[in-house]
Amino acid sequence: MLNCSNIRKDFPILKSGVIYLDNAASSLTPEPVLQKMLDFYHNYRANVERGVHRLSQKASEEYELAHLKVAEFINAKSDDEIIMTKNTTEGINVVASGLEWKKGDKVVTTLLEHHSNLIVWMRLRQRYGVEVEVVRPDEDGRLDISSFEKAIDNRTKLVAVTHISNVLGVITPVEKIARIAHDHGALFLIDGAQSVPHLKVDVQEIGCDYLAFSGHKMLGPTGVGVLYMRADLIDKMEPLCIGGGTIIEVGSDHYTLTTSSKKFEAGTPAIAETIGLGAATDYLKKIGLDNIMNYERQLTKKMQKGLAEVPNVEVYGLVDPEQRIGIVPFNVGSLSPHDVALALDVSANVMVRSGHHCAMPLTKELLKKPNGTVRASLYLYNTEEEIIRLISAVGEIASS
Repeated sequence: MLNCSNIRKDFPILKSGVIYLDNAASSLTPEPVLQKMLDFYHNYRANVERGVHRLSQKASEEYELAHLKVAEFINAKSDDEIIMTKNTTEGINVVASGLEWKKGDKVVTTLLEHHSNLIVWMRLRQRYGVEVEVVRPDEDGRLDISSFEKAIDNRTKLVAVTHISNVLGVITPVEKIARIAHDHGALFLIDGAQSVPHLKVDVQEIGCDYLAFSGHKMLGPTGVGVLYMRADLIDKMEPLCIGGGTIIEVGSDHYTLTTSSKKFEAGTPAIAETIGLGAATDYLKKIGLDNIMNYERQLTKKMQKGLAEVPNVEVYGLVDPEQRIGIVPFNVGSLSPHDVALALDVSANVMVRSGHHCAMPLTKELLKKPNGTVRASLYLYNTEEEIIRLISAVGEIASS
């Protein structure tokens, strides 16, 4: 069972009365994660992988341990499959720039995508003549597997999909898509920014080749993310950046890159942030991803149903809480989403997101909402009382 009251004690910002429902954009960070980062700055602040003195050795040990913790968190085969990045966006760009592309290659993606998993492939079309096919979901965000069977062919080099829509919260059937991709010899990339923080993600069970996600959406600090890359692909990929830490040997007219995933981590990394991300996985594992998922489903059901029952409020996405996570987009009559979000802040201390959520094709073409939506998104520290407060405040705005 998840004890929300105890969890909330680790988030001092909540003591101010703030109702934080902007978790799809970025989560809050608990005290144990912050303390772990401060421990680095207070007691062993040094660079990693370069020094023989004890501070550097301690920093390196904790930095490498964080890789191992993340590997275990997503069930990677080893920590060498874990590459630390700035965020999900950088991870996806590492893949886009690291593969060899030629005219006639094909990328299959979807209309559900965050811009970070869409425009990177569009740029390949401009640069190399790569074909980009976009699979469209139904109006609730459901993807039909038969659409992928039609779209993915033997020219397809990569299939890139979001695990969970950051607008609709709908869960994508990634295991089935992975099998179709691999049947055609294509690689499979998952944007896991919204899934990894909220439910168990097992890269071996899914069968993905790449998985990118961000620390700041899973109780970790900003400035650190992860790219999981299947071990046998590491040698076949060119790093986005090279420099310190990526080489075995350098001469005046030559260099040799390391064969490990470290070739993708050029320069001094975000050491404290990486250590903090490791602590965030500890925190989530202690609570239990199944407990988090089950708790959030109850809140999601209440939030979706309650908002849908408010007169003059339109709610988008699937009703079934088992096919979505706690991301609920809505609009209030003809009001601007930004005006609604501001009113919720001012009148009820409720923090939500408004606009296109970095997914303009989805909000404009699928939802037909040129100004986007209001988006309420929850996490493990939100309460039923907060959801009731949100619904009540939206009702007051809708009736005014």
